[in-house]
Amino acid sequence: MDMLFFDNIDKLGRIVLTAVTVYVLIVIITKVSGKRSTSQLNNFDWIVTVMIGSLGASTILLKDIPLIEGLSSILVLYVMQFLVTKYASISPQFSSFILSEPRIVFYQGQFLPDAMRAERLTRQEIECAMRSEGVNSFDDVEAIVFESDAQLTIIPKPTSSDNTDDNQSEENTVSETIAPLM
Repeated sequence: MDMLFFDNIDKLGRIVLTAVTVYVLIVIITKVSGKRSTSQLNNFDWIVTVMIGSLGASTILLKDIPLIEGLSSILVLYVMQFLVTKYASISPQFSSFILSEPRIVFYQGQFLPDAMRAERLTRQEIECAMRSEGVNSFDDVEAIVFESDAQLTIIPKPTSSDNTDDNQSEENTVSETIAPLM
């Protein structure tokens, strides 16, 4: 019970110095690695972020992990993330393997229960996304897409002014952003 609030000054000094060093390294590498490191996370980015946080905490608190080993492991994860995302940006096959595909979960007034079940989404979550986008009626929505970063995208129905050059009715028009998902 005597170590509840304070153990010794050397241990405290090591933790403070390591925390500052790890913090500075993570901030610098995150800045250098670009927006991808802090954007909406897909599964792959989320895993890397959790691993970096775990390695940072372990390096700070565990005296058995030398600072250089902890910093090296964090740096390796950032480099691996860069290489994987760079390759995914040039290889559609690899990108499809590493990232989940977007999926339509609501289309032209109908919830798609199989898609919702596969993505483990509830009607309440879809309605919440609509409210956050200021959409009050399902009649105003052409589709709702569950994106690879786990965001719900609301695609409004085209207005009659969007179809002025077309002789097609609104029911037969499919948005350009939805067509690839169908």
